[in-house]
Amino acid sequence: MNKRIDFESTTDFDLTDNTSYIQWIEKVISQLGFDYTEINYHFCSDEELLEINHEYLAHDTYTDIITFDHSFGKIIQTDIHISVDRVKENANELGLPFEQELKRVMIHGILHCCGFSDKTKDEKQTMREKEDECMEMFHVEQKEN
Repeated sequence: MNKRIDFESTTDFDLTDNTSYIQWIEKVISQLGFDYTEINYHFCSDEELLEINHEYLAHDTYTDIITFDHSFGKIIQTDIHISVDRVKENANELGLPFEQELKRVMIHGILHCCGFSDKTKDEKQTMREKEDECMEMFHVEQKEN
């Protein structure tokens, strides 16, 4: 099976160290008992994501992420659109580094594809706990004996 994780941007944002992000995403997906064929991350502006929100979801609100889940069974196939503007603003409001909030949003989209929801208060709490757990898997150092 051909597998692909791509990152593209319509802003001046450029994800650094794509390999580390790919390895992390693959590890999370595997840990959750899933596999993938194609995952496309699209980094864009607030205005671009608002336009997508209008066109496809009929929502008139800014958001940090929209996930188009085309998965089948336990095989993830998705297009994930992330507003870099919104992630920066949220990170500032929360007093967090941009990279930390970006990782949370990136894995949030994957978790939706693995069946996690965030519609209710309980689902939101479960989603946040799972995001935290997944974020701890990024750049885990292996100790040599």
